[in-house]
Amino acid sequence: MVFHDLPEGAASFSRTVVTIGNFDGVHLGHRAILARVHQRAKELEAQSVAVTFDPHPLKVLRPEASLPLLTTPEQKISLMAASGLDAVVVLPFTREFAGLPAREFVQRYFLERLKVREVVVGHDYCFGRGREGNIDLLKEMGKQHGFTVQVVWAVEADGAVVSSSLIRAMLRLGKVEEAGRLLGRPYGVAGRVVAGKGRGAKLLGIPTANIRPENELLPATGIYAVRVRRGDEILPGAANIGTCPTFENGEFSLEVHLLDFSGDLYGENLGVEFVARLREERRFPSIEDLAAQIHADIAAAREVLARE
Repeated sequence: MVFHDLPEGAASFSRTVVTIGNFDGVHLGHRAILARVHQRAKELEAQSVAVTFDPHPLKVLRPEASLPLLTTPEQKISLMAASGLDAVVVLPFTREFAGLPAREFVQRYFLERLKVREVVVGHDYCFGRGREGNIDLLKEMGKQHGFTVQVVWAVEADGAVVSSSLIRAMLRLGKVEEAGRLLGRPYGVAGRVVAGKGRGAKLLGIPTANIRPENELLPATGIYAVRVRRGDEILPGAANIGTCPTFENGEFSLEVHLLDFSGDLYGENLGVEFVARLREERRFPSIEDLAAQIHADIAAAREVLARE
């Protein structure tokens, strides 16, 4: 069940295990929290619920930061649902909501609406007006109102604490394999196939799908081995992110060549998962040289995807 907002009396929760957070990316650290919620709900014979926000609080409180999110709202809910939760509650985040005192938030949402039995949070989570809500406050209110608090400590991968900010930094450097290990899956974007320049098929003999991504963050410019989700199909491919510098006045784009595929993709919605970066984007002295390199890139993508 997905609830967009949770007005009083709108949902019939009777006994829940709840977590709360932004969950951008739904990475390994988030998944550890969601798994604990699922486990404890089974043990307590309760409903497992995650509370999150839309838009991301920083989009409202610090719009000048221009924070690029790792997931669209739809992707985030889908990934959270895959953790076995009974419900996801998406609270609309506004400046007025940001001013809600932490104690009032717990009373209004956890106690009155969700009938919480246990709260599961990350080790450093804060909430409420001025981030005044913390683990100590939750434990204090838990003693008063009869719920317990569990803390999930940081998850490490590749010797680093997993975080959304670290994943963003990895993607900006084109380190999609490292980012994938922190996420627990390849980083993916979704978008609609739109009309491009037509250069791939006409000039190079290599048709590509020009995808307009819905996600706010693309990996660094370059050539990638990718998997493409088309409905229920998962297709291998090679992707270019950048401006195609061999051609003059190139526009920034995400173009994907599907291996061993023929057909019209215009208007379709595709998902692109970045498996490995093959090389940086660069300018070639001729179209022939570019075509030869693209064929080499396609061969390299086949090898990478076969290993994966």
